[in-house]
Amino acid sequence: MNSFNSPLLDSAVAELSKLPGIGHKTALRLALHLLRQEKETAFALGKSIIEMRDNIQYCRRCHNISESELCPLCNDSRRDPAIVCVVENVKDVLTIEATHEHHGLYHVLGGVISPLDGISPSDLEIDSLIKRVKEEGIEEIILALSPTMEGDTTNFYIYRKLANLPVKITMLARGLAIGNELEYADELTLGRSILNRTLFTDSFNE
Repeated sequence: MNSFNSPLLDSAVAELSKLPGIGHKTALRLALHLLRQEKETAFALGKSIIEMRDNIQYCRRCHNISESELCPLCNDSRRDPAIVCVVENVKDVLTIEATHEHHGLYHVLGGVISPLDGISPSDLEIDSLIKRVKEEGIEEIILALSPTMEGDTTNFYIYRKLANLPVKITMLARGLAIGNELEYADELTLGRSILNRTLFTDSFNE
């Protein structure tokens, strides 16, 4: 990799290239772009990133991002607390919210079971989901994980953990292409999948 004999530039490029999807060339282009801007622009970017990292936490109830102990969705009295949509990550919350079809709460697992990647059930927020079902009077769990092998494995694991509790377990209708990540589904298809969700047990007969 080329060096501009500027340790400061090299350091900035090295840090930017650590971001997902950002290679060395892109990182260099971004760093040079910032150098061409007014200092205030770079300072504002740095300040916003520092403030984000310092002040954003995870909701103690659903594990969504939040600027307080409970996220805005958990604090919204208009949401139905009896229906909880289980998703893999925060991006999936944003994706489902964009459909305007889910009016309950969420539970963010923080990933899916993937032995090849060293991710086991204990690494995810599954135990806290079971606790919520037992303590919060939840009537329906919507399993909204991506229709991948890892997503289906996680769905089945959660179903087994909840099987003896008085809660309905549903899943998104399979209008979603098998193997696709949830965040790449268009809003119309995803919205219909939420509205037309089916009992999880029905998937055993597919």
